[in-house]
Amino acid sequence: MVVTRIIGIDPSLVACGWGVIDKSGNKIIHVAHGVIRPPRKEPLASRLHFLFDSLSGLIIEHQPSEAGVEDAFMKDNAMSALKLGQARAACILAATSNGLNVGEYAARLVKKSVVGTGAADKAQVAHMVNLLLSGANVKSGDAADALAIAITHGNHAVSNLNLANVDIARRVG
Repeated sequence: MVVTRIIGIDPSLVACGWGVIDKSGNKIIHVAHGVIRPPRKEPLASRLHFLFDSLSGLIIEHQPSEAGVEDAFMKDNAMSALKLGQARAACILAATSNGLNVGEYAARLVKKSVVGTGAADKAQVAHMVNLLLSGANVKSGDAADALAIAITHGNHAVSNLNLANVDIARRVG
């Protein structure tokens, strides 16, 4: 059976979570996870570059073939949303520059995919991630969210692939 390695990314200029899983059929295995913390006192451009370089290094190290990134959402104010958008762009560019297909997922969809409800809190997400990924031992927060994004991408990418295969089979048959 084919194994797909997926990196999930929870973008942030403060604490960018990342998590890598292997998916083969319905089986998912934890590979690695962590948090990238760009230097807070540096100018925005430097923090974005740090994020891009750090993610690029992780992609080279872990060799995923797919990436899932949390979609943008409105935070406390417009400036926070703008900075989050810039962090997302750095994350997406790091993935696409390294040849990865990128899926973008709303936070509510990720929570619903992993916990069963889009209103789940961070502790519930971390708890379910630890149940689904034996040995992950991830704490509530950015890395847990990133692993949840990777799981969501794996489930959605497989669903989309299966739908495409059914469509091809109908056209051929």
